[in-house]
Amino acid sequence: MAGIYLHIPFCKQSCSYCDFHFSTSLKHKTDLIQALVKEIEGRKNQLTEQIETIYFGGGTPSLLGGDDLKLIIEALYTNYTVADKIEFTLECNPDDLSKEKLKELNSAGVNRLSIGVQSFNNEELNFFNRAHNASEAESSIKRSQDVGFENITIDLIYGSPVLTDEIWLDNLQKINDFNVPHLSAYGLTVEPKTKLAYQIEMGELPSLNDEKMVSQFKTLIQNTREFGLTQYEISNFGKEGFYSQHNSNYWKGVAYLGFGPSAHSYLDNKRFWNVSNNIKYIKALNENEVYFEEETIDEKTAFNEYILTRLRTIWGVEIDYIKVHFSAEINTHFKKEIQPYLNSSYLQQLNNKVVLTDEGILIADKITSDLFYV
Repeated sequence: MAGIYLHIPFCKQSCSYCDFHFSTSLKHKTDLIQALVKEIEGRKNQLTEQIETIYFGGGTPSLLGGDDLKLIIEALYTNYTVADKIEFTLECNPDDLSKEKLKELNSAGVNRLSIGVQSFNNEELNFFNRAHNASEAESSIKRSQDVGFENITIDLIYGSPVLTDEIWLDNLQKINDFNVPHLSAYGLTVEPKTKLAYQIEMGELPSLNDEKMVSQFKTLIQNTREFGLTQYEISNFGKEGFYSQHNSNYWKGVAYLGFGPSAHSYLDNKRFWNVSNNIKYIKALNENEVYFEEETIDEKTAFNEYILTRLRTIWGVEIDYIKVHFSAEINTHFKKEIQPYLNSSYLQQLNNKVVLTDEGILIADKITSDLFYV
């Protein structure tokens, strides 16, 4: 079992909070698609396991034309063993999802849409500098369902200076109103070199309010639970059968290949990351130069990553896994550091696994940091 991620680094415009690698110029799109296909073909011997998830992320993959998408998909199916039934996700913006576009995606094999709604409120969408409006956000979901997409996830953001508790409740209610089976909800963060960071630094906007962030996060947990969504990872909520298989595999340490500029890969205890520059990526692929860096993951890093990824999920940290896969020294450290939390209301042990409680979720970063082996 393995997965494939493809980074499509193009966007119509820059969102105020985003620090992902992207370009608002499509000038080099054709060259980049050709380089991407070349990377796909060139790495086919790295992954011989059957592919069970494909994920187009970005950037905005829904900007791809039908011919571009077909070219990439043909390269994947020609060079890798793809399962008959796969989870095939494509990230998209509401303003891209015309009926024709949705049919095109459906016929290409996409069976899961990740729609970047972020908010159903126009004031907040303007604050984020999103390209769509609230009406387009709603109509894109309805059109997707009408075309036949059942596996839909949407993204929402909480904690922004313009998001009131009332608007947040309205945003969450839309999930239930549209019967969306999966939600990814993220607290707004201020990343360096973004417009949002500049606005706060210049005093144009107030700093984010931590108390408001926690309050809206609690509202998120309560409402999604009432809607029948399970919080299977701190920021992800889904109905049974609609959890993101691709992202779940990340958290479970399953191998994956990442194609495209800035994409990461994880194989055989090694991590690879591609150059985060479109021109350098294209040039390197065209001239058969190295376009990525790599590292071998040592035991300490492997343990810390296991704690970081698994503690965030309902699958939790497996005690027997740590006992078998890590040294006696790390096991001693783990038992010492986790015991105070097991004696508290923040963690609970369920047979072989340790999971966060509702209270523990609120301080997950601190617990994770305390459990790290440094």
